[in-house]
Amino acid sequence: MIPRLMPKVTSKTNEPPRAVYPGSFDPVTNGHLDIIRRAAAHYPRLIVAVVANPNKKPLLTLQQRVDLLRDVCSGLRGIEVDCFDGLLVNYVRARGASLIIKGLRIVSDFEYEFSMALLNRHLPGGVDTMFLPASLEYAHISSSSVREVFSLGGDISEFVPPAVLRAMKRLQSSRAGSSKKSVKKSVGGKTV
Repeated sequence: MIPRLMPKVTSKTNEPPRAVYPGSFDPVTNGHLDIIRRAAAHYPRLIVAVVANPNKKPLLTLQQRVDLLRDVCSGLRGIEVDCFDGLLVNYVRARGASLIIKGLRIVSDFEYEFSMALLNRHLPGGVDTMFLPASLEYAHISSSSVREVFSLGGDISEFVPPAVLRAMKRLQSSRAGSSKKSVKKSVGGKTV
């Protein structure tokens, strides 16, 4: 007997099974997009869910991250972009999904994500997690490293989709313009 790779479609809804790929996506990288494409190839309905984490200070607003994901995923079939706050398990169940997708870049990702997967499975309404290893060409890319390189004036064009690069350059320009306005110079005891 051949093992079933995808959960059985329930006869109640006749809808294809859904999976959720959660993350902060601050910003979305080519590595994220690779995981989205690969997960969508195995799962006919994939919800890419942007987490509204109040404990983090994101570079991009929640709405900017959602909009950018919608833009970069617009040509992909079966992808829905959404956002949520609260427990991931509750969100997954509320959306009628049966699986969490997580990308893994390095060994330390596995330690953390494996612990979270066990917790998500143990919580009431528990949900399983499927791990997808990063493709080699993206294994070194993380949102935090992209933000750092960008903040120091480095070129991030190889790490993010073109729409994200344009949005980050606009953000940089608007922040540079507003910081110039707020800086006051003192010349000869007078503020100018």
